[in-house]
Amino acid sequence: MTSVSYTETFRIDQPRETLFPLFSAEGEKFWVPEWDYTNIMGTTELHEDYIFLTSNHDHASADAIWLVKRYEPGNYYVQFYKVEPEDKVGLITVKCLLIGENLTDVEVTYQYTALGGKGEEFIQGFTSDQYKEFISEWKNLLVSYFKQQV
Repeated sequence: MTSVSYTETFRIDQPRETLFPLFSAEGEKFWVPEWDYTNIMGTTELHEDYIFLTSNHDHASADAIWLVKRYEPGNYYVQFYKVEPEDKVGLITVKCLLIGENLTDVEVTYQYTALGGKGEEFIQGFTSDQYKEFISEWKNLLVSYFKQQV
């Protein structure tokens, strides 16, 4: 079994109370172009064991099943499993760390574990530089989103 894990942190000039809700199935609709999901839970309120589906998003080569592993809104912490059957499983962790009243560090970890040949191939080709570029796009999209809110 092959796996890879990368963590990057970026700083946003927003309070974490404003930022954290954007790291949810519903919240990503506001700042991620073409983000959409299939809501199978009948609610948009995130909680542990919440399940939703996506089609080909975030390094996906197949439709994905997302499950909320840990959800600690009081600690500004969320963790998702992203399962692409017969391909790979991702464990995505997002922490919003208080730096100042209107300043937040966002720490994002993606850990992928291969479930088969396709996943092994992805992991072998997924570099630290690619991950840094991917997460820097998160920052750019969030900065752009907040500029539009003014």
